[in-house]
Amino acid sequence: KDTIDKAIKKATVGADGVHFEEMVYEGYGPKGVAVMVDVLTDNRTRTVAEVKKMFERHGGALGATGCVGWMFHKKGLITVKTEAVKEDDLMEIALGAGAEDMRDVGGIYEITCLPAAFEGLKKALEAKSIPMEVAEVSMVPASEIPISDSETARKIVALMNEFEDHEDVQNAYANFNIPEDIMA
Repeated sequence: KDTIDKAIKKATVGADGVHFEEMVYEGYGPKGVAVMVDVLTDNRTRTVAEVKKMFERHGGALGATGCVGWMFHKKGLITVKTEAVKEDDLMEIALGAGAEDMRDVGGIYEITCLPAAFEGLKKALEAKSIPMEVAEVSMVPASEIPISDSETARKIVALMNEFEDHEDVQNAYANFNIPEDIMA
């Protein structure tokens, strides 16, 4: 009984008595880019202050809950390099396995599906030995904001990199689109 109680306590609180919380912070980056940040933290006060500071450092602002969440939809996302397979062949396989949409985004086919169809779609592509670059359930933006100047692009990339490097941040999603020539 003691072993079971100890295992339950460890699973709910952690081995060292620390309780972790999952949170989602929403805000706006430079040029009104919508940003969602998934966080797993043991100290929500510290983390919200750090996230707010990151937004502000890069010309953005932390927003209220729900301010940008409506712009994103939870979807299965799979990307395949265009040279790996013919578009018609990939589309036939993807649509047959439950994909909602497929589009060419500059050298990569981006396939989206409902989260429930993700595993089936992934297995169908694996069965045909199609190499996937990305295969995950993600928050996909309903629309994107085109970024046309290099200074704004630099700020947005710096903001996203800072989120990626933060120990509490699990994922960060944004709705920007930076053309390859500006990204270079």
